[in-house]
Amino acid sequence: MELAIGIDAGGTHTRARIANARGETLGTGEAGAGNPHVAGRESAQREILNAIQRARADAGILSGMEQSGVPSKDARIAAVCLGMSGVDRADERAEWTTWAREQIAPRARVINDGEIVLAAGTPDNWGIAVIAGTGSLAWGKTREGKIARAGGWGYLIGDDGSAFELARGGLHAAAQAADGRGASTRLLRDILAFWNLREPHELIARVYRSGLKPGDLAQLASIVVRAAEQGDPVAFGLVMNAGEALAITIHAVAHKLEIAHETIPLAMTGGLALSAQMIRAHLLAAAMVRDLNLAPVALVHEPVTGAVRLAINLIRE
Repeated sequence: MELAIGIDAGGTHTRARIANARGETLGTGEAGAGNPHVAGRESAQREILNAIQRARADAGILSGMEQSGVPSKDARIAAVCLGMSGVDRADERAEWTTWAREQIAPRARVINDGEIVLAAGTPDNWGIAVIAGTGSLAWGKTREGKIARAGGWGYLIGDDGSAFELARGGLHAAAQAADGRGASTRLLRDILAFWNLREPHELIARVYRSGLKPGDLAQLASIVVRAAEQGDPVAFGLVMNAGEALAITIHAVAHKLEIAHETIPLAMTGGLALSAQMIRAHLLAAAMVRDLNLAPVALVHEPVTGAVRLAINLIRE
């Protein structure tokens, strides 16, 4: 029996899922960061293989046990689809595809993580996917297969509309309030409480001297969203700007693909996009202002589902 495995190699977690040709899930596994631009190539490969090993164990493929009616002696992983951010260059995709064929399955496809979101969340595997987590990115594909992307520049150059950017904006507003250079906001109090700090000046050591990573800082985004929901005008403005930034990114992709005047399926994922209804509402409102008709709109909680679907397609080809 030929099996397919889909992998979502993210900057924080890697998720692997094994399925049969009918799409039935047989095993799942998780590991650490599988994004080479975050973890480094060797570490990313190690975590991807760890996730696969755990998925195989969950499916009973390692132990000889049967699970979901699939005997391990008859099962082999025939195809893999590996989705990860930052693999837009042909040479990089080729290197990872060779590695995947050697280490995982004879039929392999390595694609941008936006494409697996699109496969998981759109009816016909075309439209635009927007990812708003620690970072942000929009990725789109037409019915004819033309692709385009916008955003995804990283936290130093700019991940507009991301959790990191929203958190950084919250910190900036808190610092301005502490100095009297900006409007009073509950963000100062809430951020200090989140980090168990007493005085505003303690923020400097907490941010610059404690080894915070972008994902750690991005956790403050939830503080900003909650303050906005409770009526803080400064936080509300930051959330509104985040939604608009994502809409601008989506519009850029639609313009590149020459589909801006069509009804475009939209798939959304990432911790911020999934958890913050207020940001989604501002995104859709800002898209309407730009005459974008986004429908249907799907929330993708498990992008790895799209990777599995694409891996199954490799078996069927």
